[in-house]
Amino acid sequence: MKNVLATVLQLALFLIVFGAFSLFPPFHMQHVLSATPAGTRIFVADGLVLTLALYVVILFIEAARKRLATAAPSTSIAFVLAVVFGFLMKFGFLTKSTF
Repeated sequence: MKNVLATVLQLALFLIVFGAFSLFPPFHMQHVLSATPAGTRIFVADGLVLTLALYVVILFIEAARKRLATAAPSTSIAFVLAVVFGFLMKFGFLTKSTF
């Protein structure tokens, strides 16, 4: 039960970081996906990169506490689900219209 709660809380934390830093990008890492006369589709990668950095920090903490074998699978599941849910919610995707 404790492990499930930790996984759900990590999932929420990863989603919050992904969403927040996709809306307010501190590094402005933008990749143009397509450009048309009507507008440009851009992916802002800050949220994804900072979510990955948070995942690595959590794994380092788990390794330092010598709980990597028991806690890393649930952390990895939470990270993958957060990335999938973030892409389904279109975090980081931006359309700039020319009009």
